[in-house]
Amino acid sequence: MTILSFFTRASRAFNGHPVASKLLVLCTISSGGLLAYAESQSNVGSPIVDPNQNESRKKRVVVLGTGWAGTSFLKYLDASAYDVQVVSPRNYFAFTPLLPSVTCGTVEARSIVEPVRNIIKKRNGEIKFWEAECVKIDAANKNVSLRANFDQNLVGNKEFSLEYDYLVIALGAQVNTFNTPGVNENCHFLKEVEDAQKIRMSVIDCFEMAVLPGLSEEERRRNLHFVIVGGGPTGVEFAAELHDYFQEDLVKLYPMVKDLVKITVIQSGDHILNMFDDRISNFAEKKFTRDGIDVQTGCRVVSVSDKEITMKVKSKGEVCSIPHGLVVWSTGVGTRPVVRDFMQQIGQADKRVLVTDEWLRVKGCEDVYAIGDCASISQRKIMEDIFTIFKAADKDNSGTLTVDEFRDVVDDIIIRYPQVELYLKSKHLQDVTDLWKDLDGSDKKEVNVEEFKLALSQVDSQMKSLPATAQVAAQQGTYLSSCFNRREHCKEHPEGPRRFKSSGQHEFLPFRYKHFGQFAPLGGEQAAAELPGDWVSMGHSTQWLWYSVYASKQVSWRTRVLVVSDWTRRFIFGRDSSRI
Repeated sequence: MTILSFFTRASRAFNGHPVASKLLVLCTISSGGLLAYAESQSNVGSPIVDPNQNESRKKRVVVLGTGWAGTSFLKYLDASAYDVQVVSPRNYFAFTPLLPSVTCGTVEARSIVEPVRNIIKKRNGEIKFWEAECVKIDAANKNVSLRANFDQNLVGNKEFSLEYDYLVIALGAQVNTFNTPGVNENCHFLKEVEDAQKIRMSVIDCFEMAVLPGLSEEERRRNLHFVIVGGGPTGVEFAAELHDYFQEDLVKLYPMVKDLVKITVIQSGDHILNMFDDRISNFAEKKFTRDGIDVQTGCRVVSVSDKEITMKVKSKGEVCSIPHGLVVWSTGVGTRPVVRDFMQQIGQADKRVLVTDEWLRVKGCEDVYAIGDCASISQRKIMEDIFTIFKAADKDNSGTLTVDEFRDVVDDIIIRYPQVELYLKSKHLQDVTDLWKDLDGSDKKEVNVEEFKLALSQVDSQMKSLPATAQVAAQQGTYLSSCFNRREHCKEHPEGPRRFKSSGQHEFLPFRYKHFGQFAPLGGEQAAAELPGDWVSMGHSTQWLWYSVYASKQVSWRTRVLVVSDWTRRFIFGRDSSRI
């Protein structure tokens, strides 16, 4: 009874002090041992809250997705001001820029993922997380239908729904196959952590199969022919990782087939990395040529079978086929079915991707926002509002616009229409009024509406869609969280540009993407980078810059330490070739 009394008093003490509940009590009795770990019981007896139970005083925010956009939104959102509920079919965030490194064992899969619950527990207020897949968005009734996809035969209803006041769609995108026959059946993708793990096992399978006795040299060559379709950053980085994996590790384990390995990159454009500076594209192509990586540009894949890939050479119009052992398809992104269904509901069926305005609100749907790869911002053209802008600036209704009148609205114009600033930079102009100058370079004192229209007629040519990158998605999530955090304040004190079609101002400043540069690792401890200010860097020093940036951008100290330790392990011991 003495021991029982001790544990009873200890339990009461632990319940009153959460810190004490973490203590490990080790009691040795006779020759054995008793290990007791006391957890705080402060939550015992609390009722289970229905996900659809309305909370007074708080608006419900439902977030779909835990990728770059969704996670950035959650990290900076003041969750104490809302009833926040997160839904995702995966319970972790993945640092996707390192997926090519996972395919070859340079970095382990668990080193680049962070559990979602670890992230949300650090936020102010309670955030609920449901591991489920969104199967339908009902915009009319403001609810989403969800389904849990657990493989185990667990009891309970796996289908449920959530109502929302605000919906944040951050579902990302799926691989775009362009309806090419055989791609889904015979190609690997590199979009998720599971994809990288499958590729890693398949690469080893190709080598193990190639060294089996009884195979002809032609069969060995086919098994060891690795084809990457798509010459963008992901495809190029995977090709570089695979080449390093073979040269630094696999050649020592499979010396009998070292002369049979071939890596081919197929690109439909004229150059690989065509979204980078031309100097980087040329540098990458020359390095791949030196490394023995075959780069086939100007080729479009028309079909893929289990034994060969068929492509059309654009310049010659010829169709040819090449055998393969493994094909990785990396050619861009497409819209997920649930998002496509939602687009049909709200009148965007004719669009390629979900369209939002400059404040990331879905067009045609109130209180719904879309961020990341699943959406695209539709920047309003200045020529659509040119007469409204002129009328708002012409305060004396004289029919002409003076320089002073224009300067009163120029700041709002630049904020509302960012293409104006881009156009000025492209023309090396210091001021918007420089557009008013005559052909001989003399300044105009005033302009009429037609002259005003002519001066800005070429501005909209600078409008460009943002790339589907982690950098864009993360900035959108951060921006949207700041809007939610300051929603009540900005209703009383608007911060955005003036409304030219009506009185007052927009509540928030529109989203403005800031490009911080981009990297392209090219193997052999070399990388290329585009940095702010139109700087271009290439070589070994850029690779070390890549290491430092990617380590610093990890979502937690846990993943940061794991990634750096993986890099260190690879330098010392090489990559692990185990098929696990």
